[in-house]
Amino acid sequence: MNNYKLLPALNSILQTRNLTESARDLNVTQSAMSKTLNQIRLAFHDKIVIREGKQFVLTERGEELKRELPALILQLDNLYLPNSMEPSSCQRKFTFASSDYVAQAILPSITRNMEREAPNASIEYQLWQKDQLAELADTPLDLVSTMTKLIPENLHGKMMAEDQLVTVFRSSHSLSSSDMSVSSYCNARHILISGGGDKDSPVDTALSSIGKQRNIFAKVPFFQSAIELLLQTDTILTTPLHIAADFAQRYDLQIRALPITIEPQQYYLLWHAKHHHNSEHKWFRELCYPWLKKHLELTIRQGMKLLHANK
Repeated sequence: MNNYKLLPALNSILQTRNLTESARDLNVTQSAMSKTLNQIRLAFHDKIVIREGKQFVLTERGEELKRELPALILQLDNLYLPNSMEPSSCQRKFTFASSDYVAQAILPSITRNMEREAPNASIEYQLWQKDQLAELADTPLDLVSTMTKLIPENLHGKMMAEDQLVTVFRSSHSLSSSDMSVSSYCNARHILISGGGDKDSPVDTALSSIGKQRNIFAKVPFFQSAIELLLQTDTILTTPLHIAADFAQRYDLQIRALPITIEPQQYYLLWHAKHHHNSEHKWFRELCYPWLKKHLELTIRQGMKLLHANK
């Protein structure tokens, strides 16, 4: 195996053509420098430098190495530098996973800024399922926006906000003019959203502990389809406050607090440790995080106002 530790000494000898100066430059004794030169000659099968009077002259191989070696050493040194990234030259395809709500409400802002900063990069969006979190290392996903209580080993993440579950229904629903009890909640016709993560299973766990369960009317994969059903049927949807608030400001919907106590949910932006030090990935997650956090905080504030107004 080649001894790359000899290269700095070789480079110095080629430049100074003086063992005393090279020994001083490398902070070693002249005797050690002479031994190193012998090792260099054996490694390269060439004398490299030949003593002529009081100085050394370079062999032809030595002249070649003098021209080529500085650039090669610089390349080797650059391997140890942190990755740098120029967004305008990035051509990577980033993969991002979350719910269809995030794709509709936040992804356009992310992609607009991505297009401006890194016009040659691209993005692939995937619907997220909660059971994928422990398997993130085996997927091509760069980022995941999701709720979680525990972050598995080898994942990095930043919490964006804490939110609560609420119910939402059309303003003409019978529940809009009465207080919601556990019984009226369970007896109402519920819509479940099956895609994009686990938003409301804590409700079923809490109801089961008191011997209750919901009356499920329909299951749909997307938030927008659930909202269309809410607007046309006497149904209710249990969903995070920020999502309910966003839709309630655009449609004739009302928000109510749940009649049971459910712990708040923490929203995280997560990525696997294998991406953590990559400069392109760092740029992408720092692009996405502020938009996700800003939307959550804004819609949660709006939701709290609507929730208090409907008490």
